[in-house]
Amino acid sequence: MSIPRIAWAAYGFALVVVVFDQITKAMILGSVDVADANMIPPGYLFAEVIPDVLSFTMVRNTGVSFGLFGGGEARWFLSVFSIVVAGALAWWAMKAERRLLVTAIGLVIGGAIGNVIDRIRFGYVVDFIDFSATGLFPWVFNVADSAITVGVALLILDSVISERKPAVGAAPEKA
Repeated sequence: MSIPRIAWAAYGFALVVVVFDQITKAMILGSVDVADANMIPPGYLFAEVIPDVLSFTMVRNTGVSFGLFGGGEARWFLSVFSIVVAGALAWWAMKAERRLLVTAIGLVIGGAIGNVIDRIRFGYVVDFIDFSATGLFPWVFNVADSAITVGVALLILDSVISERKPAVGAAPEKA
């Protein structure tokens, strides 16, 4: 079975997300002189990037995106679920024909895999991008979470756009 060229684009987006996600996490964890990431206390302030707006803060996310369903007991379930979802999306990418859809699929795959790597490696997802000081966005997140969020938004946008276009060969609607 041949993988269509457009599907390779989705896989490329996913790879870029995974690499960028893991590099940013390695940089933030490496900024503290400890032998093990578990030695970094929760809430540890790595850096205040923009005072009262953006800081980098250590959060161990045992749940899903933005800390939802946390607790830690679902580590392996969430890991397997994320891998299954990424696999299903990878299959969908092979059937996709629209660039926006392929971009969205790639972002979600990359985000899911980026967080699975953490879950398997640490038992939790490393979150550190913190806008909570603004009072508008209380969650701490990472690059993978951002990719998933943008990817889902693009999936919705693609769905809305594709529903407005008439099917190939269909007669135009009468007003």
